[in-house]
Amino acid sequence: MAEQQRGAIARFLIGVWHLFNFTRRLVFGVIALFLLIGFIAALRTGAPKLLDKTALVLDPKGSIVEQYTNDAAQRALSNLAGDKSKQTQLRDILKAIDAAAKDPRIARMVLEPDGIDSAGLSTLREIGAALDRFKAAGKQVIAVSNGMTQGQYYLAAHANTILLHPDSLEGVLLTGFASYRNYYKDALDWLGVDVHVFKVGTYKSYPEPYVRNDASPDAKQADLFWMSDIWGDYLKDIAATRHLDPAKISARIADYADAVKSAGGDMAKLALADKLVDKLATPDQARQVLIADGARDGHTYRQIDFADYAALVEREHPLDLRPQVAVVVAEGDILPGNQPQGTIGGESTAKLIRRARDDASVKALVLRVDSPGGDAFSSELIRREVALTKAAHKPVIVSMGDVAASGGYWISMDGDEIFAEPTTITGSIGIFGIMMNIPNTLAKIGIHTDGVGTTPLADAIDPRRALDPAVGATLQAVIDNGYQRFIHKVAAARHKTPDEIDAVAQGRVWSGEQARERGLVDKIGGLEDAIAAAAQAAHLGDNYRVSYVEKPLSFWERLAMNMSNDALVRFAHAVLPQMPLGLLDQPQIRAQLRLLQAASDGRLGVYAYCFCGLR
Repeated sequence: MAEQQRGAIARFLIGVWHLFNFTRRLVFGVIALFLLIGFIAALRTGAPKLLDKTALVLDPKGSIVEQYTNDAAQRALSNLAGDKSKQTQLRDILKAIDAAAKDPRIARMVLEPDGIDSAGLSTLREIGAALDRFKAAGKQVIAVSNGMTQGQYYLAAHANTILLHPDSLEGVLLTGFASYRNYYKDALDWLGVDVHVFKVGTYKSYPEPYVRNDASPDAKQADLFWMSDIWGDYLKDIAATRHLDPAKISARIADYADAVKSAGGDMAKLALADKLVDKLATPDQARQVLIADGARDGHTYRQIDFADYAALVEREHPLDLRPQVAVVVAEGDILPGNQPQGTIGGESTAKLIRRARDDASVKALVLRVDSPGGDAFSSELIRREVALTKAAHKPVIVSMGDVAASGGYWISMDGDEIFAEPTTITGSIGIFGIMMNIPNTLAKIGIHTDGVGTTPLADAIDPRRALDPAVGATLQAVIDNGYQRFIHKVAAARHKTPDEIDAVAQGRVWSGEQARERGLVDKIGGLEDAIAAAAQAAHLGDNYRVSYVEKPLSFWERLAMNMSNDALVRFAHAVLPQMPLGLLDQPQIRAQLRLLQAASDGRLGVYAYCFCGLR
């Protein structure tokens, strides 16, 4: 009887396996068939022809990033499903705008900023500068919106004309910048968790939430100082593009409630009265305006999406053998080892810099940094590669993005020149360590830890045991030494004394302009300025091309991306509109690697990290 039961179970499991195997082969067979048909269609269809009087539609979706954090296959499936990627690369936007400015077939630009979920102010400044270059070429920018946050409006303010939906519930919502955090001391005390903070820097506020219930006066004062400077830059920029008075914009925000009430709650009407927009128009009315001012294409105006345009430009200029200015992107938290894009790996990012250094066609390097920092040792590995690249007589120019603070500054400091936007968040030169011990927490549920060790240091950092004061003193000495090494390296790189650096360090955060005034950065400018400076330092003149040094895509990834951007998309949308390809495009599950987990392999972690984001 038992043998019959085992046989039935075995047959059932075998049947399940055959069903799974059949389904797997079917799914992959269908995908392979689509790829084959798309490939044939791509060969027969050819590249679409771009007509004169075409409008470039700039409608980025999701987060604007330095480089994709989702992989190529995931993006290809999103494209096949007709879904816009939830991330847009800054470089792709800039490439499309700058190419369109010189392209006689592109007559104007239609900017649709509503789909932008998140973008740092320095990133927006880069795009704004490109929009200004486009207008300087004698071409118009028309912004069309259903309602904008202040980040979206920053781009729209660069347009010649802004059209806003008359029934917009948010209008143009300018609120200012803020940075608030949760504080956990009472909760940790209630749980019985003993928190030990080891740090150097009066203003190094990252660990404060674990030992306080509020922000320290020093942290508040320092944060408000740099934040006010960046907010002032925001007001000056939009006031300049809209020909308004920054003081009046600020005053309007201060009495916003009364202004909204006076406008009868009509946010669009208020935005028009304040001259933040030029005209109220529904989408169909805006479309008629665009048709009247341009060329008609069916029921709408002649247009091309910026992503399609960037791909078209790349196809039209496929081969460029000029010397290279290489760009290595360092974006995200700095963590040990090899890390995927969107996170900086001590080994993986160092390897990219090394690859650029060893490439004979690369004549100069731009390190593009957008990072609040992280693991101090990994930061040093990357800084060392920058120094070796300089020693190999290849200029290294650092371009700071939205944030290049703490460990982000550590990897930047050895550049031949450092460029930052006025709105870049940088500095925060300081380090810290945190250790949490939970013997009291365990005791609350009746668990106690005891045993023996051969020395006082054996298992001394076991969180189940109370921290020995001698061990705490040792850890603080390590942190003190780390801070001294940090400021001495900065002093050597910036040609200053350690005391001069210490005076502007202590974990204090600065805006890009404030950092320039204090000698922590050299020049105010964006990525394009840094690339031009790198070419000049390498004596390339105008005879160079820009390349990004990244983990190369496999053959199949390139094939999938190329076809998903071209004929296969048209085929899938035309022939298989009901195919649930979106089911294959599930968001990739990514563990949020936090700083305190970076030492999960048992190594002690010393961190240079800045909690200095804006909202």
